[in-house]
Amino acid sequence: MTNYVKSTDFAAKDALASGNAGKIVKGTEIDTEFNNIATAVATKADTASPTFTGTPSLPTGTTGVTQSTSDDSTKLATTAFVQDIADAIKNALYPVGSIYINATNNTNPGTLLGFGTWTAFGAGRVMVGFNSSDPLFDTAEETGGSKDAIVVSHTHTATSSVTDPGHTHTVNNTGGAHHSPLTNSPVAAGSGFNGVLNMLTGSITTGITVSTSNSTTGSSGTNANLQPYITVYMWKRTA
Repeated sequence: MTNYVKSTDFAAKDALASGNAGKIVKGTEIDTEFNNIATAVATKADTASPTFTGTPSLPTGTTGVTQSTSDDSTKLATTAFVQDIADAIKNALYPVGSIYINATNNTNPGTLLGFGTWTAFGAGRVMVGFNSSDPLFDTAEETGGSKDAIVVSHTHTATSSVTDPGHTHTVNNTGGAHHSPLTNSPVAAGSGFNGVLNMLTGSITTGITVSTSNSTTGSSGTNANLQPYITVYMWKRTA
């Protein structure tokens, strides 16, 4: 913008002596001044709906007023105001402690987003919601669990059933001798003893064998205790 600079010192003419040609105000002098004023005015912004060109800036030594981030008026915004808004948005979206997740890009979010200090987070682990009533999940960043299968303490019950189809034993009674049920001593055949005879037999086994086994199910071992999962890159904002 052009500032008006006076070309003629009209006040100095007053001090000149009468008859001095310089004391006379010439039409060219007046015309020059009006042209200078017109040029300066034409290059100034209007007070109503001005249109700025180039790179507008505040006058040297002055400071613009930075409005609050909640101000939604049509006031001009300084770069400080814009930066405050940007920082407010960043901190609202990703405050310290936030987790950033990306499915394919492993670049640090500090580089991708342009703010914050981030560290890799949760390598090889899935996340679970905080639960104040469960001691396993009642502390932030508490870890636990195992990807290797562990058999939980338990018992098995087995039932066996055996059916004996029935069998007989053969008694060898040599010489007709019987044993007295009273004395368990031999008595001669035909001796007139009519009581119940207690006959001793030889020992014999049934030959039946019973085998009981429990069936197995499930799997155990390394990496046998994993839920369905998908791998992503995770980062935690620390500052």
